[in-house]
Amino acid sequence: MARLPSGAYLDIFETLDSTSLEARRRAPLGEPGPRWIIALRQTAGYGRQGRAWTQATGDFAGTLAFKPQAAPSALGQISFIAALAVASAIDEFVDPKKLALKWPNDILIDGAKAAGILLEHMGGADISKDGAALLAVGIGVNIVSAPTDVAYPTARLVDHTDRAPSPADLAARIDHHFWAYMKDWRANGFANIRQLWLTRARGIGETITVRLPNEELSGVFEGLDESGALILQSGAEKRIISAGDVFF
Repeated sequence: MARLPSGAYLDIFETLDSTSLEARRRAPLGEPGPRWIIALRQTAGYGRQGRAWTQATGDFAGTLAFKPQAAPSALGQISFIAALAVASAIDEFVDPKKLALKWPNDILIDGAKAAGILLEHMGGADISKDGAALLAVGIGVNIVSAPTDVAYPTARLVDHTDRAPSPADLAARIDHHFWAYMKDWRANGFANIRQLWLTRARGIGETITVRLPNEELSGVFEGLDESGALILQSGAEKRIISAGDVFF
């Protein structure tokens, strides 16, 4: 059983339905993690709101499962930590000037989506107890393929680097950066993570559209509040949005 320098376990499968589903199956076993579950091929990958996540062999599909040891109200902030970690790992292969972060959890290359993140509670414990439940951070990165059947432009790493990483290599690099940002967050709270994310965010000060389940809003993206929610100045009204899809 492989382990990364951080101590996290690394399990690599030739084929899985979904790395997040595999993490969910393991949750009742009581494994505290941290454990990376990587699939070289997924047959039923998914992202936010259950949307299908298309992956080709050679792309990155991974889920990090661990007990975050944090208050339930703060767990959403880990998506920003994960976004910074994925961006920092991709920085090692792609010109960082090409990269930007899209609220709430996407990584862009030249304005096109190259990676996405999904946080899920895996149960097995009472989520109301600090740090008791298992959290799964699902990450997908387009290394060799760029899906075309989606409502936004997509990008792949091989078009922006001559030394694209393998999924296992990228897992090790994301893991390294993830725990460094987690250490900062645990010691200093969300403020520094929030600022680091904002320095790489696309659309600050610009007019954006946010699609919610029952409405669509347009306004100026002013930033993030202290919880990570998006601040949108829509006409004379300031809206605080905790979940939605952003379009530029």
